[in-house]
Amino acid sequence: MKSVGFSKLGRVLAFGGALLAMGMATPALADGDRYAAIVMDARTNEVLLEDQADEARFPASLTKMMTLYLLFDALERGDISMDTRLVASRHAVAQPPSQLGVRCTRRRGCDSITVEQSIRALVVQSANDAAVMIAERLSGSEARFAAAMTARARELGMANTRFANASGLPDDRHRTTARDMALLGQALWRDFPEYYSYFQTPSFSWRRSGGRNHNRLLGQVEGVDGIKTGYTRASGFNLASMAERNGRRVIVVVLGGETAAARDAQVAYLIEGAYQQFALRENPSATYASMPSHRLDMQMAPSALAAGNTNAAGATYQGMVVETLSPAPTDFIGQGDQSSPAQE
Repeated sequence: MKSVGFSKLGRVLAFGGALLAMGMATPALADGDRYAAIVMDARTNEVLLEDQADEARFPASLTKMMTLYLLFDALERGDISMDTRLVASRHAVAQPPSQLGVRCTRRRGCDSITVEQSIRALVVQSANDAAVMIAERLSGSEARFAAAMTARARELGMANTRFANASGLPDDRHRTTARDMALLGQALWRDFPEYYSYFQTPSFSWRRSGGRNHNRLLGQVEGVDGIKTGYTRASGFNLASMAERNGRRVIVVVLGGETAAARDAQVAYLIEGAYQQFALRENPSATYASMPSHRLDMQMAPSALAAGNTNAAGATYQGMVVETLSPAPTDFIGQGDQSSPAQE
């Protein structure tokens, strides 16, 4: 069986030798279809799949990947240490959820957290107040930090990204693309291997605030070891995720999912497709069960795929309930990126 590589949608796409036809649209940022995706080999930069990968989208909390990039850079330069304390400002306190809940009072002054606590707060809880505390510590103000974020994005080759704040909270000036977010995820893994493991942090608590990592593919999809989720009403549900198997590392970015579960299922689906493609290159005679013929209907459990059963009951993938990307969501949450940790 001849191997067919992933290509820009609107062409024929092969996952494990099975053709996946997916329609391609090119809406403006304000259009209803917010979906975009890319699959890239993190070591070779080969793009295995791209679907509207250069179309303008809102990054939501994927913005915090750049906030962390600049924080890791400051750590590496020795400007700060893991024990450096970040002091809350009234601007940080005013940030909407998700948040740690830092406070400033006349009696006790303003709360502070360590740099290491801020890293875990961003990775696990997507805490907007912690993002502002980082920005103000490194640049003096969030506005100056956002300018530094955009400048660094250009240095990393992220030509179509502009950051307006440190958190990803709604702002019409925010812009990014799936391709740029893939480059940022790759840069975090490549440039700061000593810190990348923080993206696997399962949970974090500070005072009465706490929660589990929003990236529910950790521990559910083989090889997944990061990286970041995001949601606002304008962006839809976003996820940049990386996986490593047998020396092959892929980064998958999906933007604009209609629900968190649909987005997670789509990313899992694309990860599996990437590794099927790698396997076919090594063994062209291998065969795989056919995958769905549109963007995502359901991702079967590995046992169903092995048996060639693409109509198996129970739309689950390694214990995750799988939804579609097409139905209108009924569980959208507030603009507070993210006000409900279970949804991000």
